[in-house]
Amino acid sequence: MESLFVKEITILGIGNTILTDEGFGVRVVEFLQQNYKFPENVNLIDGGTLGVELQHFIIGTQKLLIIDSIDGGVEAGTTFHLRDGEILKHFTQKISAHEIGIQDILTMLEITGKKIPCVELLGAQPYSLDAGINLTPQMQKLIPTFADKALEILKSWQVKFYGND
Repeated sequence: MESLFVKEITILGIGNTILTDEGFGVRVVEFLQQNYKFPENVNLIDGGTLGVELQHFIIGTQKLLIIDSIDGGVEAGTTFHLRDGEILKHFTQKISAHEIGIQDILTMLEITGKKIPCVELLGAQPYSLDAGINLTPQMQKLIPTFADKALEILKSWQVKFYGND
């Protein structure tokens, strides 16, 4: 069952905002919401740690951009840009609740013939996953860069947006 809230293009920020840099994806989406206006066919979602419950917001979308912190076992601040099949490979090695939920949703959509035609993921290796509601200063500095990367992807999808003046 598709939700009335699903739009053609979905930007989904995921992460736990009480574990410092784990909340990075949510913070990038908040930045985009505060600084840009998007057309009616674009939905920006703070997915938090909803996991499989996110299906109600993405089943039926045609283009999905996920923004998240990614523990790839590399140097903190390393950035990732994964597309389509690369994303499922990444999530098979993850253990946090929201990442398992995304993996389950994308796999379910694929096996039920409702695969999202275009999925991209932007992520950064966190500096800290300690308890705390603020990103580390280093991760905070990455927000505008990731917003720019998200906007570049949207441009490649022919989306027109405007800065809030």
